[in-house]
Amino acid sequence: MVAPKRILLLSVSAGSGHLRAADALCAQAALADVAVSARHLDVMQFVSTAFRKVYTDFYITLVDRHPALWGYVYRLTNDAPPDGSLQKFRRAIERLSTRSLRRAIDDWQPDAIICTHFLPAELLARMRRKGNLSCPVWVQVTDFDLHRMWVHDDLTGYFAATAEVAFRMTALGVDPAGIHVTGIPVMPAFRAPGSRADCAARLGLDPQRRTILLMGGGAGLGKLDAVAERLLALPHDFQLIVMAGKNLPALQALQALALRYPERLLAQGYTDRVEQLMACADLVITKPGGLTTSECLAMGLPMIINTPIPGQEERNADFLLEQGVALKAIDAVTLDYRIGLLMTHPEKLADMAAKARALGRPDAARAVLHTVLEHCP
Repeated sequence: MVAPKRILLLSVSAGSGHLRAADALCAQAALADVAVSARHLDVMQFVSTAFRKVYTDFYITLVDRHPALWGYVYRLTNDAPPDGSLQKFRRAIERLSTRSLRRAIDDWQPDAIICTHFLPAELLARMRRKGNLSCPVWVQVTDFDLHRMWVHDDLTGYFAATAEVAFRMTALGVDPAGIHVTGIPVMPAFRAPGSRADCAARLGLDPQRRTILLMGGGAGLGKLDAVAERLLALPHDFQLIVMAGKNLPALQALQALALRYPERLLAQGYTDRVEQLMACADLVITKPGGLTTSECLAMGLPMIINTPIPGQEERNADFLLEQGVALKAIDAVTLDYRIGLLMTHPEKLADMAAKARALGRPDAARAVLHTVLEHCP
């Protein structure tokens, strides 16, 4: 028997998108028609508590409480020269804090590595330069924008969400031969979520009724139950699905609200079947994260995006707006107006849906894995 190819996925739990992209590639590996053994490691599980708090908790605090400051940091690090003192100091700290990760890589002996975050990509590029790592190392960019910190010499290749991201890679010196425009990987289930009728029946929804999916609250819109109540008071006939995730107080408040709006509100806690909720929806209200919006596009769903944080989310929002697949709501009043516009102009909603379907890349994970396996030694 041929030994399975060992594919290592490295991500960082600073936000969920990097993890979800790696999980999608692992799930795709399990469906491959060749022998593949995939393993996903979160780099933050191999660093000190102090480093993890700075790298992930500090990031989340900035994004949640000081988004303008995060936007400044995003621009500062993007514009800083790679050989500048700030970048050299940052890289030295990262190397000292990730020695156990290097041991884990040595122990598993992968045939190829895919990084869904720039931190492991940078660390592994240095290892390859010094001759301490011989296997191919690939980078999957998880936004519709490219920050300079994703790009490093001595890597095997890159996977880009769009041709524009690929163009930006070449502008930063990446060899075009190593760039593959695949889209952002989403779970294989988004290729075949089941019919709207079947998914609606499982969820207790009316498949014939227009349905809006609200994913998270977001700054500027308020608490989930308050946003839901405001939407349900609009003079339009639609069902509303609200995803509370692991936020138990929000879920309980939504469940209480659902009693006041029978057959109009579905309060949904954490689920790994988001594709089934999306299969029932005609419109999604969401933050413009790279993974969430890629899932929407894979399902051909128009979006109303709310208050993107400066930096990568702002760039994602720009891309989606330019492509005609999304509208933007800067506050609750604007959200009311956008929903009214789409509910009273179904041809506009249909046009956005058609553009989303054309833009979606439900096969991105399969394309990425195929390319990586083709280049395995």
